[in-house]
Amino acid sequence: MSIQHLPATASGEQVAAILSEDGAVVVDNLISAAEMDSVAEELRPWLDATAFGPDDFAGRRTRRTGGLVARSQRCRDLVMNPTVLATCGKFLSHATSYQLHLTQVIAIGPGEPAQPIHRDQWAFDFFTFPKGYEVQCNTLWAMTDFTEENGATRVIPGSNHFDDKLKFELKDTEPAEMTKGSVLLYSGSLYHGGGANRSNAMRAGINITYNLSWLRQEENQYLAVPLEIAKTLPVELLRLIGYRRGAYALGYVDDLRDPIEIVRPDLGQTGLGDPEVSKRIKEQSAQFRLGITQS
Repeated sequence: MSIQHLPATASGEQVAAILSEDGAVVVDNLISAAEMDSVAEELRPWLDATAFGPDDFAGRRTRRTGGLVARSQRCRDLVMNPTVLATCGKFLSHATSYQLHLTQVIAIGPGEPAQPIHRDQWAFDFFTFPKGYEVQCNTLWAMTDFTEENGATRVIPGSNHFDDKLKFELKDTEPAEMTKGSVLLYSGSLYHGGGANRSNAMRAGINITYNLSWLRQEENQYLAVPLEIAKTLPVELLRLIGYRRGAYALGYVDDLRDPIEIVRPDLGQTGLGDPEVSKRIKEQSAQFRLGITQS
């Protein structure tokens, strides 16, 4: 199975459909190469100040620069990209809401060997989620062209349907090659890993991922985004990074206050949440579990 590519005009529903089937899809040129160069320029001081990884998995020749919401206006635009959010809304619709999970530039330097093949959802203490129950929708934006030679991410299309905790070798994978400004979307259940960089140049991508709001975020957005910066952000971005209830009675502050009230006192609503929304999601989850039992 090969990685499918879609044009930038594709709808979120089209992208989510392929994600559900293959676990990965590339949307070509979702932003222009010039726009991506502007993103890279804005991030340059932070990238240059980032140390290489401390272990083989993080990459001893790889720089991982996080905190992108606080550090970059252009990265905030990527986080809020309409096509990506429409995809997340469809792909993760079995939960009450989803949230921003992680923001990170992954810059693989020359000579870096391939990363072990893994599932990103193993971050949740290696818990084995029910097969077919997706907890993450991930993006990797190409800051440079992604080629097999320079370490394009290696993926196993269709592996989102595989059993958990399997082991694979690089020969089982294929490179997610794409041009600068394109984006690889993949599920948390997809087996994948960073490729080996055999070129003389850095391969850089912006990893922005989203997860179900009842799970902990990999990057602590409340600390990564200082309160003084949070108070300047658009309301919808604030809600996405976690300033809202994740589900009924989940995430309120002290006397049942809405989390958004901490940064926007004019918007807060007291209470546990919307029981009708939670009821609808509960019914959807019951149907999902029934489908697993019957399959």
